[in-house]
Amino acid sequence: MRDKMSDKMPDNMANNIVRVCAQSEIAPDSVKAFEVGDRRLAVFNIGGRFYVTDDECTHASASLADGMLEGEVIECAMHFGAFHVPTGEVKAPPCAVALRTYKVIREGDDVLVDLDCDAAGELA
Repeated sequence: MRDKMSDKMPDNMANNIVRVCAQSEIAPDSVKAFEVGDRRLAVFNIGGRFYVTDDECTHASASLADGMLEGEVIECAMHFGAFHVPTGEVKAPPCAVALRTYKVIREGDDVLVDLDCDAAGELA
C-alpha cells in the first residue's frame, strides 16, 4: 500500500494526515517542536530519516525537543529519562510509559504525519 521509495501513502488512505513542517527546518541529527492543532509534536531528523513523536515526556511535563539526542535516543532534560525515537520504547528511568509515535509521510520537502497511526503504521 505504501510506496517505500517515496514514503507516500495512497490518497484513499489520507484520513487524518496533517503537515507538520518542512524537512529543511530540521537540521541533521536534531529535534524541533511544532504546534499541530491541539498537539505539540517533536520532529526528529536522524541521519536523514524523519520521525515524529509527542513532544511531552511521559514522566513529567517537559519538552523532549529541549532534551539531548544521541543517535536514536532522546533524553529528557528534566529527569534524564530516555526513549528510543523510532519506536517510542522507554530506554531509561524514571520514564515508564512509552512515548507516542506517529506515522511519517514525506511529500516533497514536507513532513506530514498520520495522527491516527503510530510509526509502525498501526492504528494508535
